[in-house]
Amino acid sequence: MVDYKVLVVDDEEEIIEAIEIYLKNEGIRVFRAKDGIDALMILKEEEIHLIVMDIMMPKMDGIKATIKIRENRNIPIIMLSAKSEDIDKILGLNVGADDYITKPFNVLELVARVKSQLRRYINLGNYKESSSKIFVKGLVLDKKTKMVTVDGEEVRLTAIEYRILELLMEEKGRVFSIEEIYEKAWKEPYYNGENTVAVHIRRIREKIEINPREPRYLKVVWGIGYKIEK
Repeated sequence: MVDYKVLVVDDEEEIIEAIEIYLKNEGIRVFRAKDGIDALMILKEEEIHLIVMDIMMPKMDGIKATIKIRENRNIPIIMLSAKSEDIDKILGLNVGADDYITKPFNVLELVARVKSQLRRYINLGNYKESSSKIFVKGLVLDKKTKMVTVDGEEVRLTAIEYRILELLMEEKGRVFSIEEIYEKAWKEPYYNGENTVAVHIRRIREKIEINPREPRYLKVVWGIGYKIEK
C-alpha cells in the first residue's frame, strides 16, 4: 500500500494548515512550501504523489513552478487561485495542471479531488516511483537500486562514478565545477583533484556514451566544469 505524500504550496499559512488538518485525517502525509522555489527543493528530497499548488505566490508563482515540474515529472497537480476568470483556469491546465479549484473553496471538496487524483495516478498505472528514477533520453539512473542503464542495457559503475553521475543527473543542465564534483563525490575537501575528476569523467563517458568523443549526455564546459545535457 502506498503511503500517500501530498505537497501543499501556498504563501498563506492558514490555508496550508486547513488543508493539512483534513488530509491528515485521511492518513495522507503533508509537506509544506511557501512558494515554487521551496516546492522544487522538496521535490528533490521526497517522493511526492500529488501537489496542491497556489498560482499567486512570491519568488516563483504556481505557473512557473508547474512548467518546471513538468520537465521531468508527471505527478498530479491541483491548482488553487483567488481568480475565477476562465483565462486563469485555461492557463493553469495548459501548462500541465490536472485540476483547478477557485478560492475560497470548500476543503472537503478539495480533499475529494485530491483522493480522486491519487487513485487515478496510483491505480491506473501512471505511478512508477517517479522520484527514484532520473531520465535523460535513454540514460536512466535509479536511486533506490543504484542501477544505471543506457537504452535498456545495464551499465556497471564504481561507487565514485555512480556518485558523480547521480550528482550531475539530479540537476540536468547545471554546470558543476571540478571542485564541486570532487567534494560531493569524494566527500572531502578539494585539493588538486582536477586530474582525478577528469579520469573518472572519462571512465563514465566510456561506459554511458556510444561515442565518448562525441558525447550525448556528459558534456564539458571548457574552463568551468561538467554537466549532463538536458
